[in-house]
Amino acid sequence: MKKLFAALAVSAMFSLAVATPSAEDALKMLKEGNERMVSGKMIHPNSDAARRTLAATSDQGQFAYATILSCSDSRVPAEYIFDAGVMDLFVIRVAGNVADTDEIGTIEYGIAHVNTPVVVIMGHSGCGAVKAVTAATQGHGHALEYNIPPLVDNIGPAVERAIHEHKDAAGTAVVPFAIEENVWQSVSDLFTKSAAARRLALEGKIKVVGALYDIGTGNVNWLPEEKVTKLLSAAEANPKKQTKEFAGEPTKDAKTHH
Repeated sequence: MKKLFAALAVSAMFSLAVATPSAEDALKMLKEGNERMVSGKMIHPNSDAARRTLAATSDQGQFAYATILSCSDSRVPAEYIFDAGVMDLFVIRVAGNVADTDEIGTIEYGIAHVNTPVVVIMGHSGCGAVKAVTAATQGHGHALEYNIPPLVDNIGPAVERAIHEHKDAAGTAVVPFAIEENVWQSVSDLFTKSAAARRLALEGKIKVVGALYDIGTGNVNWLPEEKVTKLLSAAEANPKKQTKEFAGEPTKDAKTHH
């Protein structure tokens, strides 16, 4: 009976989340959802026929509380990991959870149009994309299909940093470090290439967080928010950062022609 009442209470919290929650509340919802998944007490909120009917007639921006960038790996299903349902999460999945043009554009849609207060960039243990780039960087990679190298080239700098900073980690031992560095690389790429994400973060309207999912335990390990703040400051100081927030907007140093 206690378990039933607890499930009803959580369901009520989700159903009342029409007003956009604060970033802290949204992050709390994600953490509590993951705790339910790990403990085997999932309630699968907002997953019934009534929710689907509501979705057909509603604006997702009234319900979604987090934008998630994660890997396409079949072992990393975001809604399952966070015990979330229909219209709860705005999810981008791509090999290696890289933040390139398409992914950043989708994140911009999530934060500026779906109005989610939180962006989670989540890597995971055993990431095949990071393993492949690590092997190639160490000189024993293998042939990749034509479109894969430009897909994963964002991961290269993360692998190189991991190798440089963990010289005692030989061979595949460096992969876990590279996986974490790759999360930071995506955070940095987002802030550097998106004036919108940078502005909203600086104004405190969104919170960007890094995370690592353990595919064996199910635990999401949340990375230090202080590192996100440092990467935001570095991107803001970067002379090569994107300054145009809107498509068609002239650059700040563009001359006006009459």
